[in-house]
Amino acid sequence: MSKDELRLLDFWASPFCMRVKIALAEKGVAYESQEEDLFGGKSDLLLKSNPIYEKIPVLLDNGKPVVESNNIVYYIDEKYPSPNALLPSCAYGRSRARFWADFIDKKIFEEGMGIWKSKGEELEIAKKDFIEILKKLEGAMGDKDYFGGDNFGYVDVIAIAMTSWFHAYEVFGGFKIEKECTKFSCWIKRCLKRESVSSVLPDPEKVYQCVVMLRKMHGIE
Repeated sequence: MSKDELRLLDFWASPFCMRVKIALAEKGVAYESQEEDLFGGKSDLLLKSNPIYEKIPVLLDNGKPVVESNNIVYYIDEKYPSPNALLPSCAYGRSRARFWADFIDKKIFEEGMGIWKSKGEELEIAKKDFIEILKKLEGAMGDKDYFGGDNFGYVDVIAIAMTSWFHAYEVFGGFKIEKECTKFSCWIKRCLKRESVSSVLPDPEKVYQCVVMLRKMHGIE
């Protein structure tokens, strides 16, 4: 397929955009990325393509917008079933995958934000809650290598993109995920060996500097 058939409205530091790019890389699908200026002014194309939320990512498939990162990854897996399926083949497995993807969406980024936005007692609470979330995810993984069982799958795509911000959380929170959640840390390292992941996730230090900028924008010193 030609590149102009798929266009991703993107922002380099967004873990939600990273999910889409990892899914496309897993499928070997070519696309064009259009970087959005989220601070200087969103493009007319973004506002037109996602008028409800006015947020990235948006995947334009021959001009037709698909919005919300989890939904986009689901769409990619349905449209491009090969070379490997991201979602389980059985209805129960797909239901479980959607549950954990929703859990990750509602918990990780929000609690991570609580870490870099807070200080003192609030920071300690946010840090404790964040670590507890990772421990619940460790429980969901069980003794398997991935959330998809023995194979990298849908929940892995959803979760691994969020780890691109973990270095910033560790710096501002004064903790190490490797020490607090060993199994989760091993899973991160395992995922980073995949080209689809390592080629998409940005330099953690660059993300950290982005968070420093966000802290200044919010008046946090």
